[in-house]
Amino acid sequence: MNTYDSITGDLRRLGIAPGDVVMAHASVRKLGPVIGGVNTVIRALLDAVGPHGTLLAYVDFERFFEDEQVDLMPVFDKRIAQAARDHGVLHETMRTWPGAIRSDHPDAGMLAIGAKAEWLTADHPFQYGYGPGSPLDKFLQLRGKVLMLGAPLDTITLLHYAEHVADIPDKRVVRYKRLMPEGPQWVWFEEFDTSEPVHDALPLNAFEQIAEAYPGKVRGRVGDADDVYLFDGTELVEFAVEWIKRQIRVL
Repeated sequence: MNTYDSITGDLRRLGIAPGDVVMAHASVRKLGPVIGGVNTVIRALLDAVGPHGTLLAYVDFERFFEDEQVDLMPVFDKRIAQAARDHGVLHETMRTWPGAIRSDHPDAGMLAIGAKAEWLTADHPFQYGYGPGSPLDKFLQLRGKVLMLGAPLDTITLLHYAEHVADIPDKRVVRYKRLMPEGPQWVWFEEFDTSEPVHDALPLNAFEQIAEAYPGKVRGRVGDADDVYLFDGTELVEFAVEWIKRQIRVL
């Protein structure tokens, strides 16, 4: 049975230190039985980064409508909009955690808890919300670390930033609208497509291939999960940008 102390110790042995800014992705069930469940995991993460550190997560939002029903969608209210369920229970629980701050972007939305939470989530651009000025951009300015707690390597959200800044032609772009609270009013968003690789020539599992090829990752064990990885965010993005550009040149 895993406990708060054992989870915290595992996180520290992996390389998470006080003052770190950590973006977490998790499959909590892979950690095995934990006394206190997901709340214990979040407490351990917050205590591992300490009072001067920050925990960050991608939330998106749960869409209770199909694309063709967009005109029926309610106003996006970041206070109550549930995190997309395919991100797992960790993200939804963090959303309601005391002190959690959520950015204003409905789809590229991030939340943060800790010392840098307000700065990380403030002024999230509605257009191209994974690029410059976004929480991901600020995360990199803080030399943040990406933690994969048993989550699939193809779910590393930070790699959307690499897709954004990679200087390649013919990126796939999407435009869509959301009903936002000011008014309320419909707001049009434009973004490089994050539903699949940004370029037709990239493999469908590009993120997984990038993560597996990146030589600087640290692999460890947290709880019962032995497929836990820690990445230096800046180095991972630099590696990913060159990998993407190389793929396009080769193909």
